[in-house]
Amino acid sequence: MLQQRTIKTITRAVGMGLHSGQRVEMTLRPAQPDTGIVFRRVDLPEPVDIPITAKAVVDTRMASTIGVGSTKVHTIEHLMSALCGLGIDNLYIDITAEEVPILDGSSSSFVFLLQSAGIELQNAAKKFIRIKQPVEVREGEGANLKWARFDPFHGYKLKFEIDFSHPAVDSTGQSFEFDMGEGNYMRDIARARTFGFTRDVEMLRTNGLALGGGLDNAIVMDDYKVLNSDGLRYDDEFVKHKILDAIGDLYVIGHPILGAYSAFRSGHGMNNQLIRAVLADDANWEFVTFDSERKAPAGFAQTTLAW
Repeated sequence: MLQQRTIKTITRAVGMGLHSGQRVEMTLRPAQPDTGIVFRRVDLPEPVDIPITAKAVVDTRMASTIGVGSTKVHTIEHLMSALCGLGIDNLYIDITAEEVPILDGSSSSFVFLLQSAGIELQNAAKKFIRIKQPVEVREGEGANLKWARFDPFHGYKLKFEIDFSHPAVDSTGQSFEFDMGEGNYMRDIARARTFGFTRDVEMLRTNGLALGGGLDNAIVMDDYKVLNSDGLRYDDEFVKHKILDAIGDLYVIGHPILGAYSAFRSGHGMNNQLIRAVLADDANWEFVTFDSERKAPAGFAQTTLAW
């Protein structure tokens, strides 16, 4: 049986929110089988739980934000990406502010936290959402076209293409495909950082965003080049970060996915539209479990997904 997973021990991190600039403490705690991923705002007079679901996403401008009523947690996608990469099904995330800490701008710090806590297999079958037929969402035409799509596939792979008109981005790979079962998430994806342009920083900060952003937690570019003294971590770090984001955005569906994701110029909003479109029709998907590792997609039975 492919089993559900949580962490063995409590682990903690302290950092700053990318957009809010607020100091935030985050505690990751083990959870019972079938709990799912639950964020808990513990800074409020009465703690508020926000279970992860596709409909819990209430804002996708600049990041993925979840909420219940007026209580929100911003910028969850990097942590969610790490949870998906390690196959964590059940977890409580206690947080003392309204935004997940950005740490180094990638998901590698979250992976380190999770691995330090240890992965625990639970006595319950892991439930996958299997894509049964193609599902696609599209916006715009011509130069404004963007789309995201799922196709049936016995495993989980993601292909992303970006299209930025910028010298620093144009000189790198702008298309990448990653197979979650065969690849190495930590080596190939997790270290890819978020990125932005100096020309946008003033506008963002005027609107109360990117207050915690800087060269230590993002790739920053002027009109011509990357400003970080250490350069890029991958030759194609930009598109790999978009895949990192997509892995996190899509994991808010609440279960690991069996399917092939492909996208062109997609983002947080379109990724959430796609999983809502999947769930809108029962003909699109089904729950599956595997009572034998031999029947499961290659690599998915390993404790850390081919680390």
